[in-house]
Amino acid sequence: MEKLIITAAICGAEVTKEHNPAVPYTVEEMVREAKSAYDAGAAVIHVHVRTDDGTPTQDRERFRVVLDAIKAAVPEAILIPSTGGATGMTPEERLQPTELMPEMATLDCGTCNFGDDIFVNDMPTMRAFGKRMLENNIKPEYECFEIGHLDTVLSMAEKGLVPGHPMQFNFVLGVSGCAPATVDNLSFLVSKLPAGSTWTVTGVGRGAWPMAAAGIMMGGNVRVGFEDNIYLERGHKAKSNGELVAKVVELAKLLGREVASADEARQILGLKK
Repeated sequence: MEKLIITAAICGAEVTKEHNPAVPYTVEEMVREAKSAYDAGAAVIHVHVRTDDGTPTQDRERFRVVLDAIKAAVPEAILIPSTGGATGMTPEERLQPTELMPEMATLDCGTCNFGDDIFVNDMPTMRAFGKRMLENNIKPEYECFEIGHLDTVLSMAEKGLVPGHPMQFNFVLGVSGCAPATVDNLSFLVSKLPAGSTWTVTGVGRGAWPMAAAGIMMGGNVRVGFEDNIYLERGHKAKSNGELVAKVVELAKLLGREVASADEARQILGLKK
């Protein structure tokens, strides 16, 4: 079994300091949380950005400042900026970080209910995102919230509309309105992957730790972080993203799986340093 790649999604677009005071907004806070996660064992940092008051933004220059600051603190880490942004943003807004030529970026694979909102990723949007990533030589992490999302992006890859083999998927399970975070759902999604693919599982809220354990045991990879879950255990809020990552490292050790360094993760994902 390959070594385990741990991703830390350090802030997201919805969670706030009212939920957990350690959620980062400022550049300095983003660096603090990225470093805490990397030092604990995360090879990958998934990056949303905020203004200093916590408002989600996809502003290219804000991304540039944050990504440069994180790279200065943890130069070996793989950084995956979000093109999901926040619900209600236009595709043009959301694509701004791809102008910075990151080695990877997320690509959301379909429209879905997202709590009380609708997260719109229609086919024209997905084609535009795929075209941009092909043009800029960016490896997507394909974000799938439902089985239909996986089928859609595999069909697009066959047609050359998005980057193809080898593909990296992130199965985000447990979002209200989307596929629940169950081992059955994860197993079904994994069974439909093309040979040679890599995959990560993200369990949202109470699904975080069951999905982390399942991902470790099934040979996949795991994402945790304040974007998805703020608790180490019921009633116990994490003080940092590093604490969440450290729990995954502990689980991996108990289950007999080694954790990948950033260089090893880059090799597993087929990235060039």
